[in-house]
Amino acid sequence: MKIRRALAGDLDAVARLTDAAYAPYTALFGVPPIPVTENYAPRIERGEVWLLESSGEPAGLIVLERRHPDHTMIFSVAVGPAFQGKGFGIALLKWADEQTRLWHLPEVRLYTNAKMERNISLYNADGFHETGRRPNPYRPGWTVVDMAKAAQTTAIA
Repeated sequence: MKIRRALAGDLDAVARLTDAAYAPYTALFGVPPIPVTENYAPRIERGEVWLLESSGEPAGLIVLERRHPDHTMIFSVAVGPAFQGKGFGIALLKWADEQTRLWHLPEVRLYTNAKMERNISLYNADGFHETGRRPNPYRPGWTVVDMAKAAQTTAIA
């Protein structure tokens, strides 16, 4: 397993991986979740997209925003269906902890849809706690769950 910054040539792989990872939620909602409709080219250019590779193949990704003075924001975590259940999602979350620590920021935050219960359970298992719920400003009728956790103070072994 290797995590590396996505490059411009990875754009199609990022889009395919995101679409596949979020496919169950697209089916549940009847429309794609916001990460599926995102234009990742500017995020790749800004260095926000990181690919997790397994045996040289894109297996997952994480999108980290470092635009905030007091936290790292996770915009998306996606693991391809063939790689789910192998701990890659947790590995990406731990990697986000490490980046946050290296950036000397005290907290990692994310938000998700209230109906994404499997994701919420995964985030809770990694130490995130819910900080609030609010209407999704882009999708009427949808509820956003805001979550946060303190950045780990020790490096990953």
